[in-house]
Amino acid sequence: MNQSAEDIRPPSDLRPEIPHPARIYNYFLGGKDHFPADRAAAEQVLAFAPNTPSAARANRAFLQRAVRYVAGEGITQFLDIGTGIPTAGNTHEVAQQVDPGVKVVYIDNDPIVLAHARALMAGPGHGATTVLQADLRDPKSILADPRVQEAIDFGQPVALMLVAVLHFVDDEQDPQGIVATLLDALAPGSFLILSHATGDFDPPEHAVAGKAAYQKAAAQVSPRTHPEVLRLFDGLELLEPGVVAVPKWRPEDAEAAEAWAPGYAGVARKG
Repeated sequence: MNQSAEDIRPPSDLRPEIPHPARIYNYFLGGKDHFPADRAAAEQVLAFAPNTPSAARANRAFLQRAVRYVAGEGITQFLDIGTGIPTAGNTHEVAQQVDPGVKVVYIDNDPIVLAHARALMAGPGHGATTVLQADLRDPKSILADPRVQEAIDFGQPVALMLVAVLHFVDDEQDPQGIVATLLDALAPGSFLILSHATGDFDPPEHAVAGKAAYQKAAAQVSPRTHPEVLRLFDGLELLEPGVVAVPKWRPEDAEAAEAWAPGYAGVARKG
């Protein structure tokens, strides 16, 4: 794993009193890397949506299927933004099973993600993997970061991963513009792997309750409709089956396809 002197410094801005989406998601996945404020927010969600942990697992399974596919298509560079706290079946683990030479850059704005990712990947067997703290809402800074420039060859195709993160970007922060900025920097033949929360499958009161659970969090949640998620893929070639419910993107078995997950997923290629 690549580290700088800055990377080695222990994080001092965890702000455990403020719920963070990465730590809440870790709680849903059964992890141990969360604080009381995160658990309280997660329990608010579980009070009206008790199947949320299975939805988190379905989203993780989509990530793994999509990574396996694009690695099989010859992609050797992955830019994973909003990666969350490392758990089993990370992007680099899945991709490097296909090709051990794959390079992965993980980016998240929660310092606890960096702390745990560095600890997890300090030993051998993790290939060319870099972990950085940055914010999706400032895509130009991500692209200009010298560590990103060093790790990623933007003259070659890249898999851009925005999995379960853009619903933490509100409309005023222009999620479509963020995606376009990132895609503009990528070579033809690159892929976009994206999933996004929606309220389309739930009664309206669930969306209200979901927003309330994240009200005090570091980022609020903005579920979007199918047409809104579809627009995030503008200008790209959508792969079959298009933008569909998360479990229905190329499921590996019929049971997995029927899992409950209030979100859409899709994979597209840049021409």
